[in-house]
Amino acid sequence: MTLTGKRVLITGGGTGVGADLARGFVAAGAEVVITGRREAPLRDTATRTGARWIAADVTDESSVQAMFAAAGPCDIVIANAGAATSAPFGRTTLADWSAMLAVNLTGTFLTFREGLAQLPGWGRLIAVASTAGLKGYGYVAPYAAAKHGVVGLCRSLAQEVAKKPVTVNALCPGFLDTEMTDRSVANITAKTGMGADEARATLAAANPQKRLIRPDEVTAAALWLCGPGSDGINGQAIPIAGGEL
Repeated sequence: MTLTGKRVLITGGGTGVGADLARGFVAAGAEVVITGRREAPLRDTATRTGARWIAADVTDESSVQAMFAAAGPCDIVIANAGAATSAPFGRTTLADWSAMLAVNLTGTFLTFREGLAQLPGWGRLIAVASTAGLKGYGYVAPYAAAKHGVVGLCRSLAQEVAKKPVTVNALCPGFLDTEMTDRSVANITAKTGMGADEARATLAAANPQKRLIRPDEVTAAALWLCGPGSDGINGQAIPIAGGEL
């Protein structure tokens, strides 16, 4: 498969899944633009992959508008930027709740709204959601609520664009082998006294294959959604979780 001549914008592109998406789409021949709030990881990923980088904050409307203006017309828009925190529901503050919805849900909304408006014709809108958007997990209610919202957004927008050569889908990985999971492991060890290996195994146990999902598995799914024969895949929330759901 080749994506030569296509421009791809990937939010949260400096680390984790975003960085691997940049690698995969560059390898497929696309022009890739990665965005994020932290310049250092963006520069590093751009140097390693050949992507172009733009500093932007997906929670800020004017920043998202400026991001697309700087990127130029994009055929494929991947809303990957996200964050996760954990706390018992009774200790979750309004600020915690608002922060999770801002980056995970509002960021996807703003990215998709501006991305759809500038599509030159054929297009793909892909959200990197989570199995938390398909089921519940304890201690991450704001994150799960935001990711459920992302899935609903994708399903609704897919109905609006169905008569166009545009599709909208969500990829829903389980626990990933990324920096975000490293932070989750550190949080578990700090709060429970559990060892890091045991904490990581606990997260991996949610996957029937008893492992963490690799970022390149998410990239492969995203490339498939942009390749030949994908036109009928629209409004789907696709688990990448080893059979968890």
